[in-house]
Amino acid sequence: MPLTGRWTLTRYLIEERRRYPQASGDLNALILDVALACKAIARIVAFGSLGTPCTPLERSVAPQPAGGRTNVQGEVQKPLDVIANEIFLRMNEWNGHLAGMASEELAEPAQIPASYSRGKYLLAFDPLDGSSNIDVNVSVGSIFSILRLPDDAAAGAPQRDVTEADFLQPGAAQVAAGYAIYGPTTMLVLTVGNGVAGFTLDPNLGEFVLSHADIRVSPDTTEFAINTSNARFWEPPVKRYVDECLAGRSGPRGKDFNMRWIASLVAEAHRILMRGGVFMYPRDTKDATKPGRLRLLYEANPIGFVMEQAGGRASTGRQPVLGVKPSSLHQRIGFVLGSRNEVERIERYHHEPMTREPATPLFAERSLFRD
Repeated sequence: MPLTGRWTLTRYLIEERRRYPQASGDLNALILDVALACKAIARIVAFGSLGTPCTPLERSVAPQPAGGRTNVQGEVQKPLDVIANEIFLRMNEWNGHLAGMASEELAEPAQIPASYSRGKYLLAFDPLDGSSNIDVNVSVGSIFSILRLPDDAAAGAPQRDVTEADFLQPGAAQVAAGYAIYGPTTMLVLTVGNGVAGFTLDPNLGEFVLSHADIRVSPDTTEFAINTSNARFWEPPVKRYVDECLAGRSGPRGKDFNMRWIASLVAEAHRILMRGGVFMYPRDTKDATKPGRLRLLYEANPIGFVMEQAGGRASTGRQPVLGVKPSSLHQRIGFVLGSRNEVERIERYHHEPMTREPATPLFAERSLFRD
């Protein structure tokens, strides 16, 4: 493993490629283009309300700020959502490595223009995760997932356009995934299926430099994150887990827990990778039409792949998230991730038979009839 702080992302990818002498280098080139898009977004986010920067490259890919419209998710788009999405599309459509792209901001897959060559990979991304936090200067990020074009589709490439079905692959099929986080420093966290590495953007070099060589998630933790405003909608296993954590040292867990909530998946995942913890955005009864809040293909799967490669666990609460076969491009799902022992405990609670809730407070734990 290389010394941290001395290898650029480019060198890291070259060394990883040496493990596969038959590799063409297309994946490396694609990841570098994704990283370039993240650099451009990092600069624009850093300018905040001052407006977008004006380098020739950024002017060529960033549209005029727009917002107020709703995307396919029914969510109001921030101006930077639109700009970040455009940057991802423009910086990755030309390289000849992609057959198509899918984005949180687009109802259908984005096709590669006819003027460019097509390749064997698919890119799914959330261009600006946590954008609702921008106004209060909380860390946001970009999430990406790279898949291979299915063999039956590749046989017809480059003649036909990609379809939604091409992207409907379980997370275990990902060849690379990661995220960029735009905070006090900009970092790119990446897995190509051989562990997880973190790269910090050196503003002097303009390069991502290896700063976290082999990120590992502690199997145990005393920290959890969940949106407690949804407590009345939680399923019993989730409520049981949170109640036990809140009971602290005097409760069944025998230790005190701290609770966190940032409301940005990238920021939550990054905190867990750096110091352990568990994050829960579980399935609940708040909206019966939505089996979860987070999107499977370009949020849960890439973050889940990173977490599993770092020794953590990513789950729906009932099963490994990377084993779920997607049913639609923008499918939502319950998501639990982090320190392996805690996630496995939550899964176990979902599979254990639930004891019947007492019909009256007289027969609850503090019952008048309890010895």
